[in-house]
Amino acid sequence: MFIPRPSIRFAFSLAVAIGVFVSRGAVFAEPAKEGQALHPAGVTFELDIQPLLTRHGCNSGPCHGKSRGQNGFALSLLGFDSDFDFSALVGEGRGRRQFTASPESSLLLRKATGQVPHGGGKRIEVGSPHYELLRQWVESGSPRTPADAPQLVKVVCEPLTQILAPNQSFQLRVFAEYSNGTRRDVTDVAAFQSNDRTYAFPSMDQAGLIVAGPIPGEAAIMARYMNNITVSRVMIPQAGEVPEAAYASLPRLNPVDDLVWKKLKLLGMLPSHPTNDATFHRRAYLRIIGRQPTPDETRAYLADSSTGKREALIDRLLERPEYADFWANKWADLLRPNPYRAGMKAVWNLDAWLRDAFRRNLPYDQFVREIVTAQGSSWRHGAAVVFRDRPDTVEIASSVSQLFLGIRLECAKCHHHPFEVWSQDDFFGFAAFFSRIGHKGQGLSPPISGGEEMIFSTPTGQLNHGRTGTPVSPRTLGGTDVTISPDDDPRVVLAHWMTSPENPHFAKVMASRVWAELMSQGLVDPVDDIRATNPASNEQLLDYLAADFREHKYDIKHLIRRIMTSYVAGLSSVPANRNLSDTRNFSRYYRQRLRAEVLLDAVNDALGTEEEFAAMAPGSRATQVWTYRTSSLFLDTFGRPDANQDPPCERTSDTTTPQILHLMNSPALNQKLSVDSARPAQLAASDLSNEQLVDEIYLWIYCRLPTTSEKQTAVEFLPGKPERRRAVEDLFWVLMNTPEFTFVD
Repeated sequence: MFIPRPSIRFAFSLAVAIGVFVSRGAVFAEPAKEGQALHPAGVTFELDIQPLLTRHGCNSGPCHGKSRGQNGFALSLLGFDSDFDFSALVGEGRGRRQFTASPESSLLLRKATGQVPHGGGKRIEVGSPHYELLRQWVESGSPRTPADAPQLVKVVCEPLTQILAPNQSFQLRVFAEYSNGTRRDVTDVAAFQSNDRTYAFPSMDQAGLIVAGPIPGEAAIMARYMNNITVSRVMIPQAGEVPEAAYASLPRLNPVDDLVWKKLKLLGMLPSHPTNDATFHRRAYLRIIGRQPTPDETRAYLADSSTGKREALIDRLLERPEYADFWANKWADLLRPNPYRAGMKAVWNLDAWLRDAFRRNLPYDQFVREIVTAQGSSWRHGAAVVFRDRPDTVEIASSVSQLFLGIRLECAKCHHHPFEVWSQDDFFGFAAFFSRIGHKGQGLSPPISGGEEMIFSTPTGQLNHGRTGTPVSPRTLGGTDVTISPDDDPRVVLAHWMTSPENPHFAKVMASRVWAELMSQGLVDPVDDIRATNPASNEQLLDYLAADFREHKYDIKHLIRRIMTSYVAGLSSVPANRNLSDTRNFSRYYRQRLRAEVLLDAVNDALGTEEEFAAMAPGSRATQVWTYRTSSLFLDTFGRPDANQDPPCERTSDTTTPQILHLMNSPALNQKLSVDSARPAQLAASDLSNEQLVDEIYLWIYCRLPTTSEKQTAVEFLPGKPERRRAVEDLFWVLMNTPEFTFVD
């Protein structure tokens, strides 16, 4: 129920208050139409009060915006439900939260100003513009915003981009634009957040004041007002001038290079030198097929003097059988369920389907269509296991949107997404595409779910809105409701929309994912969280990769080839003078610890040993293991996902103390080093001289020949042939306990 227009006395007091706000650079400013008020109702709840609650964090997650509120007072998170919030302020608390007869006595004002105990502390000062706005709203009877009031259309910020020197600042202004053409300065009631406070951050002392950090880089500053978001990009270039010729002379092997150089030019950075052949050779093997090259392969590559040998290397690796196992292992992190939940046979079937898809180089759009529209037996149709593992409609919707669109809708299930445009209506509209999935057979009954289950499409099915309880029609994200006949599978309609060339999300998230796998650092971080408030470090590059991926019919091998044959992919990881602080713009290669499976395989390859895995054939590699339930202390220590964790599982490449101690002290590793059939014992007993033996060890561990000083030190360490076995074992152990072995460089 809306409150009538306030009295003339209140209108006069409001005019005085507005004058105060303008003079202090606060809420009301810049009407687009001269002399036109935004609305005639004065201070109202939705237009004036809710933004204040968001600005001061009252409806944030740690405060009254959490699911059960705080101390008996709950608000909707970030003000997504105006009716609920108004009822909480005006209708609850026996009227004590707002007291029209004496506004200053209202708990709303007394708590906010710290006059009575308040868990959130003092949020505003008595007599401040925000205090006066709240007081006059209470005094006028706490009116709602009239239904015919101008509607908020969008929020914009000025400037959209800003270049700063280190530690410099600038004033960012935020404007709300309304349906009647009015433009309102809302800087003072907007909430600000930086995606990387290392480079730029909003000041706590002045609304909209953005302060640059001490080092060169880039940050995105998000401004939020009434669940609308706008973003300003702040750039802090490297100090000093770089001649134009320095950028013009940089090599450009394909468009990737040109787009990276353009971004570096804006930041005043220059790339590192190219890496040497041995390092690139090892990098390509580890990044494309997940294993180290043998000494013979390294020697052959180093001896090759042809100009196109790097391109030829990439092509050869993409045809190797290890390629499918390695990339299927990556996707297993995203899709593979817990076998105790979905059943051993079902999980094995899904794993086999993934490996077969990569062996056939299944186009990515077909790969996704087969998953999203999967039907059939969980024992015969591997992709259908995804729906056995995720029978809940809203759960599978969240997973699909994140994996294949780079949109994390999980937040929007309960409230408006705090950093995006997606609402509850968007979430449930998207989830409705999965409301007609049928299940027949033995369902889930952890920890034993071994039975077969049939997945199929049903002619009927309904999803109710989580907040309103009303039936929801399928709706594409950013689109309109879709009518689907009983004879059609809604998932087919969804898959067609997802994989359409007009869909801006589909190709982009896969390009982001593959770039991060090859280059150690994503253009977007996390790779599947693509939104305006989490922009790519190089938007033009991500757009190019996505377009190129589409134009080449979603060929994953082409995408890998495009990235790995760029000059950028061959840069050294050693910083230069003008890129010391760079961690996101690919002016150099970024080192990264090897995945658990790759590192274990590298240990066994170097030592000439084999790992024994339960439920796997003898001689199987770690990248071929089909379930995380296979026992391996090594894999668990180095970050294999927890078998009890629901996919998608995000691994971390961080190095931990247990990992260091495991390589140094593991009884299993020590046994491999000392067994008679292992490579250390075989090399020690061979006819190789100590000089030749050192070369061989370095080629197996580092995939390169030792430097002169390294060779001299190692040879001096090794005794004569009859007594050198223990020393050879120690040399293997020492080299395996160095970052050069455990990291891809």
